Amino acid sequence: MNTTSSKSNMTPTTVNLDGQTLTTLPEAPAHQTGITHLSAYNNRLTALPDWLWTLTDLETLNVSVNQLTAVSESLGNLGKLRMLDLGHNRIAHLPDAIGRLPNLTDFLYISDNGLEQLPATLTNLTRLRYLNITDNQLTALPDDIGRMTGLVELRTYNNPLAALPDSVGELANLREAYFDNTPLTHLPDSISGWRDLRVLSLRGCRLHVLPAAIGALARLHHLDLRANQLTALPEELAHLPSLEKLDLRWNHTLPPPGWLTALRERGCLVYI
Repeated sequence: MNTTSSKSNMTPTTVNLDGQTLTTLPEAPAHQTGITHLSAYNNRLTALPDWLWTLTDLETLNVSVNQLTAVSESLGNLGKLRMLDLGHNRIAHLPDAIGRLPNLTDFLYISDNGLEQLPATLTNLTRLRYLNITDNQLTALPDDIGRMTGLVELRTYNNPLAALPDSVGELANLREAYFDNTPLTHLPDSISGWRDLRVLSLRGCRLHVLPAAIGALARLHHLDLRANQLTALPEELAHLPSLEKLDLRWNHTLPPPGWLTALRERGCLVYI
């Protein structure tokens, strides 16, 4: 165990237990004070000890790549957490307490857990900037996900998402959104609210058309539409002033619109 004390120099106290094939966490950190960073990445943990939830100074917690099946409601005790990584475990349900982390602003990673739904309380994280929920079994996002107005990056790919809620358009600070390999057949008109979006990735969905509302994404640089079922494109795409890359490959039913030439001539990289 590698620890650094903050008593003398005011630097954060870090506990690093990465890659030690641990099946349980050692109790030594339970008797330390001021621990702000704890990482037990890539072990064989099947459960987290009760003492972990008493480390109320924790700002970052990484227990990814383990064999965890559950997380206690006592997670809500860690009110100073800025970053939480629970990815690549076997967690079937997230506790409602995840919505009681007001300082969770930097990063929430819950990829690859087999989750079938997200707790409604997740949308209390209105200051969270990065959310990764990829590689689960999610069929829907919370209806009021639009409350999470701090989101800058949203990654949802490799989930059976059938639709996006209208409130997703309220994520006005979103810069990157990834919905690849989901069975989305359409996008809501509310995406016009993504006025700061730079990257939109929809590779491997089931889109037949795009809404004209996509023309409101004036800052969009990269649009990935590979391997969909598109039959037409809205002309509004031709007028996106910041578009630098448009990928239309493997849309076998899409006739190339005439305005693609003008898009190329102005410097946009177009693949079809």
